[in-house]
Amino acid sequence: MSAVEAVADVVLVERFPGVDDYRRLRSITGLSPKGEEAARRALANTLHGVSLLRGDEVVGMGRIIGDDGCFYFVVDIAVLPELQGQGLGHRIMAALDAWVRERAPETAHVSLFADGDAKYLYEKYGFVQLTKSVAMAYVVPSVAT
Repeated sequence: MSAVEAVADVVLVERFPGVDDYRRLRSITGLSPKGEEAARRALANTLHGVSLLRGDEVVGMGRIIGDDGCFYFVVDIAVLPELQGQGLGHRIMAALDAWVRERAPETAHVSLFADGDAKYLYEKYGFVQLTKSVAMAYVVPSVAT
């Protein structure tokens, strides 16, 4: 199957994958790994999500989290490495962007973290690099028992 055929067979559905597919895609695409309990809790709090399916296989995903009023955060944008660079990230972002623009109140703040060259994709949807804000984060450490 050629790359064009592989992409033509990919369908976007308006639902987020389950825990196993979520964890698998994060791992395969180089996103930080998440434990099963963390993933289960997180996915239950998704405001909106999309999946890319090739047959029964989840090959891409993206979701929006937040308070559904003031703040929306785009997270978990991932496409299998062998299908990257073929417009599938655009399909995910277009679906998420359409949902936010239709639903979010006028003064809502929509944000994301961009890794590497992904910032060029996000710029196409109106995201700009902030000059007054600095992204800050920490990961909760494991507790040894």
